[in-house]
Amino acid sequence: MSAWVLPDHLADVLPSEARHIEELRRQLLDTARSYGYELVMPPLLEHLESLLSGTGEALDLQTFKLVDQLSGRSMGLRADTTPQVARIDAHLLNRQGVARLCYCGPVLHARPDRPHATREPLQFGAEIYGHAGREADLESLLLALDCLSAAGISKPIVDLADVRIVRALFAGVMVPPETIAQVHAALATKDASTLRELTRDFPASAREGLLALLQLYGDARVLDEAARALKATPGVQAALDNLRWLAESLEGAEVSFDLADLRGYAYYSGARFAIYAEGASDSLARGGRYDEVGAVFGRNRPAVGFSLDLRELVRVLPTRALRAAVRAPWSEDAGLRAAIAALRAQGETVVCMLPGHESEIDEFHCDRALVQRAGQWTVEAA
Repeated sequence: MSAWVLPDHLADVLPSEARHIEELRRQLLDTARSYGYELVMPPLLEHLESLLSGTGEALDLQTFKLVDQLSGRSMGLRADTTPQVARIDAHLLNRQGVARLCYCGPVLHARPDRPHATREPLQFGAEIYGHAGREADLESLLLALDCLSAAGISKPIVDLADVRIVRALFAGVMVPPETIAQVHAALATKDASTLRELTRDFPASAREGLLALLQLYGDARVLDEAARALKATPGVQAALDNLRWLAESLEGAEVSFDLADLRGYAYYSGARFAIYAEGASDSLARGGRYDEVGAVFGRNRPAVGFSLDLRELVRVLPTRALRAAVRAPWSEDAGLRAAIAALRAQGETVVCMLPGHESEIDEFHCDRALVQRAGQWTVEAA
């Protein structure tokens, strides 16, 4: 095998895409800062027991593992940043009130989470700790929409669900954890025959409620249908009311519901959302409430947030135009060097044409040129 061939589902990011990603990273971090979020930078590598605490089997399977040559302890390369941010909130900041934290950095997956996906996403996320009310859920959703808007996504579609509905249907049902996982999988794929077989020994109310969820997707009328179909199940109406409030608070956004969508069910504890857009094969952002995330760190604080992959986001956006720049000749002339320095201090990109390479510019659009007129260096249209 050639030395320059990369492993499957890993790729270099070349100049045009890298510039687009970096510009987006700055835009999203600035958007989060405008809401009052503070930037944190957790390490890429941590002790395994800390990195995987309370995250479930799915993240364990996605995590690359190795042995620390200094301590001999098992370590992992993070596959998700949220557990690290929960640790920071619980043990390093230790604030009593609300903490708003954001991050942006690479994560590594042992296997791609969908066809053609990278195993090295560039994960951006924002999380609120310390507020149990639905106001935090709404803020997280609004910030996610503003981030996608800043990136250039128009007409997003917000899909809402709440894991408490399924949990309410499971209340009092005594089955092994593996059966629960199989039921969740059948719900996610809307596999009615498998779901009927798995729930044949469930109490009638639970079985009928779970089967009803397969049809509960669509617009706001779904909430009314769910209220009728699940009226005998305690706790469901409160979750439906919360979903309705969230949807009505998103003025101008297209909202749908899929009450059987349980992706991340082991992670979330309440309302969850996914945001889609035209041209994207999967959701561009996912988030929701995950109040138990800090429990393993000894501080079970309310938490809600979202994350997205910048590399995936760039793939569905139009290619950005080349950055405008000023072309300058190469010379040892002190006046030229002073003029170039002044332009760069003003934020301009100035590309000096090295001798013999006057036409070799790939990533900049030199729409102006620095020329000498009457002994003075001035910028003119190219």
